Amino acid sequence: MKLTLALLFVLALAVSCKKEVSQEVKDAVISVIPKPTSVQPGEGSITIAEPITFTEGSTKSGEKVFFSLISDPELGDEGYQVDITNESITVSANKPAGLFYGVQTLDQAGVKNAEGVEYAVARIRDYPTFGWRGSMLDVARHFFTVDDVKRYIDMISYYKMNVLHLHLSDDQGWRIEIKSWPKLTEVGGKTQVGGGGGGFYTQEQYKDIVAYAASKYVSIIPEIDMPSHINAALASYPELYCKGVGKAPVLYEGTEVGFSTLCRNSKKSEELTLKFVNDVIREISAMSPSPYMHIGGDEAHVTAKEDYIAFINAFKKICEANGKHMIGWEEIAQANIGAGDIAQHWHSKDMAAMAAQKGAKILMSPSTKVYLDMKYDSTSRIGYDWAALIEVDQNYDWKVEDMIPGVNLDNVVGVEAPLWGETLKNMKDVEYLLFPRLPGVAEIGWSNNGRDWQEYRVRLAKHGKKMEERGIGFYKSPKVDWPTGNQ
Repeated sequence: MKLTLALLFVLALAVSCKKEVSQEVKDAVISVIPKPTSVQPGEGSITIAEPITFTEGSTKSGEKVFFSLISDPELGDEGYQVDITNESITVSANKPAGLFYGVQTLDQAGVKNAEGVEYAVARIRDYPTFGWRGSMLDVARHFFTVDDVKRYIDMISYYKMNVLHLHLSDDQGWRIEIKSWPKLTEVGGKTQVGGGGGGFYTQEQYKDIVAYAASKYVSIIPEIDMPSHINAALASYPELYCKGVGKAPVLYEGTEVGFSTLCRNSKKSEELTLKFVNDVIREISAMSPSPYMHIGGDEAHVTAKEDYIAFINAFKKICEANGKHMIGWEEIAQANIGAGDIAQHWHSKDMAAMAAQKGAKILMSPSTKVYLDMKYDSTSRIGYDWAALIEVDQNYDWKVEDMIPGVNLDNVVGVEAPLWGETLKNMKDVEYLLFPRLPGVAEIGWSNNGRDWQEYRVRLAKHGKKMEERGIGFYKSPKVDWPTGNQ
């Protein structure tokens, strides 16, 4: 009897001495963005002294964190399971991408303390709704350096986005070296909106960007916008210009759209134009592991409809001849598109529906919801408002399947948030417009089902501190109750 009482006393003492897990630590594990498929909290916590990192081929990080490749059909290629116990953390996945995403979840789920980072005990199982979860960065209107693009990759991959769409050419600048047409960058790379010079990526720099993105499980989708948005190329090579159409081919630093076009007003001009297009797509495709090539196709206001359709049909064949599937803005639905092609919805629901009817997949980028160059409200220091004023709740609170009549989830390849660059001058401008809206788009792409704005805004508030720790200058939206210290 005395022995039993003694054992009970020892057990009670052990329980009473057990470290109490703070509410902040408990909240962190259930505040992950994008919202995981399931989170099962347990009792207790673990503190890891070393930063948790993952590089492909590794089996552990420090002494208490382990990585395991498994076979679990439900998780797919990007899903993962995280098991946090009082003794260790194990990240399991079918593919390395899943292990990487598990580490991003752990980074969000941890709370720094004097000994390292503390994690509440839990099991997290997670996998995405869509295979395409991306953002577009416009480097044509204002040029951004290689390091800037890498930071952009870091910011989107942290929220499990896996695509960076680079808008590499427009009326205001040509940003990618094409060795067979060197004046594209020698001339067309010198300008940007508002003046102040431009810039471009050499092919070696572009390959470096592609490789860095791959290390973060992000695919680079290159875009050369045609047959309009092409003035920088026309100014570089006037022989591509159709006299009498639009403005003369001189370098341009304004913000108008739709005034430029490639030429096919004779057999000779069409042959030269298609040679140009083939050379550009051939050289870029050779540097791009992604199976897709984006050819633009939007706002071709001065291109005759007959010519526009002929161009898109030709671009499709050129992409396929170079081993790529064609992507274009939704206007390409007017041409002979079909299975294997992707139409990116931004404005016209009718065009997007037409593309789906022809068998193409739809990439969802509705301008009234996810164009992140739009202002938050009338007081925003930069941005546009032609599509809408997009506060963080409007950015998040919509359903992919409800956007286009006749287009269901089976027709949709994923979600992408464009950031057009007319009003951007530096990375602080980029961060201001991206955050806190980008995480919401990431959640739409990853966990589209069962989302609720009121629940999400509480989780988003917890990320204010995380964004500050990562040096992100985000907009303190009044729609979110940011914790003290983030005001």
